[in-house]
Amino acid sequence: MQIRLFPESVRLLLEPSGDENAVSSLQAMLVSTASRVGTGNIIGVSTAICLGGPGACFWMWVMCIIGASSAFMESTLAQIFKRKDENGHSYGGPAYYIEEGIHKPKIAILFCICLIATYAFGFNLLCSYNLQSTFMDYSFYNPSITPLIIGGLLALITGYCLLGGGKRIVKVTSTIVPLMGVSYVIVALIVILVNYANIPAMFVLIFQDAFDFQSIAGGFVGSCLVYGIKRGLFSNEAGVGSAPNASASARVSHPAKQGLVQTLSVYIDTLLLCTATALMCLSTGVARDAAVSGAPYVQNAISTVFGWIGPVFITVAMVLFAFTTLLGNIYYVDNALAFMNKKTPPSKRFMNIFYIVCVIIVFVGAIIPMDAAWALADITMGAMTLINLPTCMALGKIAFDCLRDYESQKRAGKNPVFKASSIGLDVNELDFWK
Repeated sequence: MQIRLFPESVRLLLEPSGDENAVSSLQAMLVSTASRVGTGNIIGVSTAICLGGPGACFWMWVMCIIGASSAFMESTLAQIFKRKDENGHSYGGPAYYIEEGIHKPKIAILFCICLIATYAFGFNLLCSYNLQSTFMDYSFYNPSITPLIIGGLLALITGYCLLGGGKRIVKVTSTIVPLMGVSYVIVALIVILVNYANIPAMFVLIFQDAFDFQSIAGGFVGSCLVYGIKRGLFSNEAGVGSAPNASASARVSHPAKQGLVQTLSVYIDTLLLCTATALMCLSTGVARDAAVSGAPYVQNAISTVFGWIGPVFITVAMVLFAFTTLLGNIYYVDNALAFMNKKTPPSKRFMNIFYIVCVIIVFVGAIIPMDAAWALADITMGAMTLINLPTCMALGKIAFDCLRDYESQKRAGKNPVFKASSIGLDVNELDFWK
């Protein structure tokens, strides 16, 4: 469906919510896209190519196509099992469809714990490390001092915003980041076009390396296949269980609508931004190895066309991406904490203590080794995925029936409207769709 219904997904993107006070499909998709788009689009891709090989780019594309179906499943289920607050707004996520759909409240709590470990700790550690790594190419960088300074500044600004201040900072960065994302794609396209003569050889290199199964089998853990899958999943987060928290807030007439829209978020993240990074780097032909994995490889590539301005542009992009990612991660954590606290937000005192811990994590992330940062992020993300995807499979029939119901109504010339009873669900077990 992620390929067959792509035109319908694009059409739905601009469909109004019908209530000016409600969250539209587009708004919910942009929230989840803002979380997906971040340091992984630059650093993750660079690391995959430097450590796994150019073939990692192909396996990221494969992961994207498969991941788009995962995004549909989890977002559709989040819509079906979402709840309504006292103001009529909706909320939900994997914890809710685990609890209501498969009736496993303890697993729902475990998922929330894994989400907190991933977004408050694993991803924020890595995000902080990735940001400070962009300064490695500058002459003033001192491995003993610079990470401490950058980590300290980032922790202070993050803490200021989390503890009630910095609303203007958040508003400005939220406005600038989409523009930076577009600018980044344009800059990458310029670099690729300048090196247009290398484009055929670049694609040959990608596909040759991707299908070098003898090499993959010889070093499977460090192969392009494994790095492509890991970094692709880290970047687009499809199936991990984060985006459904935003998807559940959208006001749509049918759950399948939001599921279809969320597939586009995965495409924007991987096929557009990740591919822009990969092709920009490979087209220049600059040296790639473990020594330059991460920001230096991207900065070396962009400097071949833009000179010293290129690395500065990457640094600015990383600062903006990292900052919004840090705050977006905490948003997901807030939802998990509320679920664990009997569906009510924890006390302000508890949240302030928790935010201080998060700020310390941001500081620590800037000074830990690269391997440790990536390993912690992979482990915590893997734990979330190993709970969310099997749940989506267990509830798969509901999501498939929901899609069939949507398509059936479309063929009849209707604007699809969801009725739980039409796919065999008990309306008494649902909250929003009664």
